[in-house]
Amino acid sequence: MDLAVRVEDALDELPEEGRREILETIASVLLRRDAWPTVGGWEAATWFGRRSWVVFTAYPDGIDVVDLGWVC
Repeated sequence: MDLAVRVEDALDELPEEGRREILETIASVLLRRDAWPTVGGWEAATWFGRRSWVVFTAYPDGIDVVDLGWVC
């Protein structure tokens, strides 16, 4: 059984404004590889938007979002 919550599932619980900001926050962190933790390591990093955040790990081809949030 897969217990991981997919980003899409988490976004479904937010209003449109929250979904949009989370996706913008994820897009901005994808562009800032210098802010990524060690690629392939066990470290995670947090990136903040205006009213949102994402916690992620890094891999050579992208990131895995492990937590996200939005403040109403």
